[in-house]
Amino acid sequence: MNIWCLIVISLLKAVESSDTTFPLNRHHDYEELTQVLRTTNAKCKDITSLTSIGRSVEGRELWVMVFSINSTHHTPGVPEFKYVANMHGNEVVGREVLIDLVQYFCDEYHKGNKTIVDLITNVRIHIMPSMNPDGYEKAAKLPGYPKDYVRGRKNAANYDLNRNFPDFDKIACRTGDSNRLAYNRAYVSEAVRGIKIQPETEAVAEWIMSIPFVLSANLHGGDVVANYPFDESCDGELRHYQGCPDDAIFRQLSSAYSNGNSQMAGSTGCSQDDDFHDGTTNGAAWYSIGGGMQDFNYLASNCFEITIEMSCVKFPPAYSLPVFWQLNQNAMIDYIYQSTCGVKGFLYDAASGAPVPDAAVIVEGIHHVVYSAADGDYWRLLVAGNYAIRVQAQGYELSEIKTVQIPECRPYSAVELNFNLKKTNRRETAKETDDTLQRLRSVLLSIQQ
Repeated sequence: MNIWCLIVISLLKAVESSDTTFPLNRHHDYEELTQVLRTTNAKCKDITSLTSIGRSVEGRELWVMVFSINSTHHTPGVPEFKYVANMHGNEVVGREVLIDLVQYFCDEYHKGNKTIVDLITNVRIHIMPSMNPDGYEKAAKLPGYPKDYVRGRKNAANYDLNRNFPDFDKIACRTGDSNRLAYNRAYVSEAVRGIKIQPETEAVAEWIMSIPFVLSANLHGGDVVANYPFDESCDGELRHYQGCPDDAIFRQLSSAYSNGNSQMAGSTGCSQDDDFHDGTTNGAAWYSIGGGMQDFNYLASNCFEITIEMSCVKFPPAYSLPVFWQLNQNAMIDYIYQSTCGVKGFLYDAASGAPVPDAAVIVEGIHHVVYSAADGDYWRLLVAGNYAIRVQAQGYELSEIKTVQIPECRPYSAVELNFNLKKTNRRETAKETDDTLQRLRSVLLSIQQ
């Protein structure tokens, strides 16, 4: 009997002895997934909204369930968080765990579970159980378990969606500047239009750039590890550690998830070629890929995303699914808490008191900025330490430097730091804006070609 079977048997015994009512030990096809989401939405209308951000190649909805006391819109000062699963259609553990999570959140909120009530009150949580519903249907029809390691991975047009995002890594490698792509998200959003990407990719890219997400995780299968940016090496090597400017916080984020999952925390990987430490790895150090979603999040938006590999088996038998809920339940909640750490605040016009959107929040020593949202609010994830921060916005003077001490991350521990900005006569001209847009579009087109 192999080690995987032993792990499953021991954990199933633990699940059987538990009084939890979750999870459902079955796989859910597209129709069943849709029904669970609609039922949960109807049951918890006070804290949920159910929307589709687009359709797959074969016309299936890309469902997103949102949990919040204001689920239909962004609340100033409240961080936005997301989980995305089943990007590869035959990697299904994340899909089923998220189906469990939406039901768990709904039930526990109405039971008055303080942890869940506080979480939904203080964070707006977006859950997409399946980014690739077409691939899932193909994989699910295959007989037996474990199912084929490849079939169903790609979408219906035979594209790997985690190689299909604009490859901004190449620009960052060439320029050494991870801010060039994100200094105005409107430019990036417009530049992506017209690029030949898949409908699932386009829908998710627009979603990423339309909401001021702070933190995210992309749930995969085939190994057991928390993987952080960059996913692509600059030197072209297959395995080469490629840290991003926020390497320290990404290590913390990955460890926060891994430490909450007893199997992952001690994982050295499912393959002899793996070389993980404490269940985490830099993406490019594991194996380099271009066009990945986690790097797109970092380079084209405010969002910090890691990739969670949840199981050695991509499409395991239904009886083992309770194991994965047991392993990941606490880890998923612990990871959401990370979005409430670091520094947060509001940026105001010093004269009128009006919010200042699209202003760059600059942390000395970290060559990557985040931008304020439409209401002037911002969140900036940072590890514990002392930092010097300032703000720059079009039409305003560069702000004074403010120092802040960030504590160790614990739930809702973000330090508030606000800025009042003074106007200046210097504004970006329409020609400068257009020139920037054209440069970005040209680079994107050259990458696609």
